[in-house]
Amino acid sequence: MMIELNDDVAKRLEALAVQMGRTEAEIAREAIETHLDDLENFYISEERMRRFDGRATKLADVKAELGL
Repeated sequence: MMIELNDDVAKRLEALAVQMGRTEAEIAREAIETHLDDLENFYISEERMRRFDGRATKLADVKAELGL
């Protein structure tokens, strides 16, 4: 996989890697692994809000649908 970064971000990543004595790939991997859950949650929530039609769902209905 290749990721294109704008010049500012690439320079910051390079500087941090040098400062930390690590590779740019290590720093990028750590950043992705650390923040991927947050991004997934954000985008999933955003999509659900777009589809939300204003109707409320009863807890009993949700439990029945899930077999609880």
